[in-house]
Amino acid sequence: MASSFRILLLLGSFLFLVHQFHAQFSLLPTSVVLPVTKDLATLQYVAKMDHGTPLVPMNLVVDLGGPFLWTDCTFSASNRLVSSCSMQCSKVRGSGLEGKQNCKTGTWVSSHQLKSCDLSTQNSITLSGISGELVEDVIAVRSADESNPSSGSSITTISNFLYSCATSFLLNGLASGVHGMLGLGRTIIALPSQVSATFGMPRKFATCLSSSDGVILIGNLPGNPISMSLVYTPLVTSPSRNPQEYFIKVKSIKINSKRLSLNREVIGVAKISTVVPYTTLESSIYSTFVKAYLKAATFMNMTRVAPVAPFGLCFSSKGIGKTLLEPLVPTIDLVLQSEMVKWRIQGRNSLVPVNDDVMCLGFLDGGSNSDTSIVLGGFQLEDVLLEFDLGSSMLGFSSSLLMKETSCSKLMMAEYSMPRESL
Repeated sequence: MASSFRILLLLGSFLFLVHQFHAQFSLLPTSVVLPVTKDLATLQYVAKMDHGTPLVPMNLVVDLGGPFLWTDCTFSASNRLVSSCSMQCSKVRGSGLEGKQNCKTGTWVSSHQLKSCDLSTQNSITLSGISGELVEDVIAVRSADESNPSSGSSITTISNFLYSCATSFLLNGLASGVHGMLGLGRTIIALPSQVSATFGMPRKFATCLSSSDGVILIGNLPGNPISMSLVYTPLVTSPSRNPQEYFIKVKSIKINSKRLSLNREVIGVAKISTVVPYTTLESSIYSTFVKAYLKAATFMNMTRVAPVAPFGLCFSSKGIGKTLLEPLVPTIDLVLQSEMVKWRIQGRNSLVPVNDDVMCLGFLDGGSNSDTSIVLGGFQLEDVLLEFDLGSSMLGFSSSLLMKETSCSKLMMAEYSMPRESL
């Protein structure tokens, strides 16, 4: 009897511990959501979160391929300098990020001799760079539990978030009122990696940008029809390109289903960027592209007008029909790993309304010495759901949400019950 009682007691204790563990684990969020707005003066996308002790709002320009979050060092009084001899610095240095560790193996450093863990920090819009310092601080983000979507979003904090701080001159060229840049690149201290490691989430994140309100989501996408119907293509890397940025292979380009006569080696890969406002094409690709687009547009009775800088090809808005919210103009297809996998760019993501009378083709000449033949810019990413799966190195993408009579703002705000005033 005593033996049976002990067994029951042990079993009861075990079940209690399992229940406690499950309860604690179930409190972890399954996704983190950051509201994003577009600054119309600079065409930059600005994400919002809280930061520091006490928590204060922080605005950051979104840099999809940036290696980490960085801010002006004077912005927070609560950030803590990470020692050059610390495990954090060794881990960051070992991951390939540029900078100096300033620490000799086996050398003891007293607190008053503390040396910073330097990080090469760059404003990826102006291309200005400086040596920043690795610091840690508290950040607060909106989180959600996909198992209980009706609960909406709540606030979750990360206590020892690593980022870089630099002098305030690095803010030059950024939108008014921002405090730095939010890097989402493939590094261990980019926001997606730190959030995934902290909460045990899948190593994936999604962007849904908009001309007004959009979101960045880290973790699992909600199980709606749009996110479940994404088309996937591999994310590729190259020794000659920055490994932290995001590239996809492009085999050909079509306009109204007609393939352009382009050398496949010239096309190569396309970089996805949030710091470039409009897609840029290498000069020889751009020349062929514009001629083919103009031919297709003329066939559709579109009237060419004088170009408006920075665009090279513009049309009269009069006579251009619409279906739903999309203008009826030539379609552009980027053919990816096969003819069955295409990234279709339709009217809303191809023509930019510059005034009431003129719409211009939102593709620019990237020059003949461009490092990447195609750079997909922010305008072409708007109201398109993109999922970056870092674990499998795959990119999922939707067609234009406007064709489905929704938008990034409507889709994601509804899923996570995020009020517009929070943006």
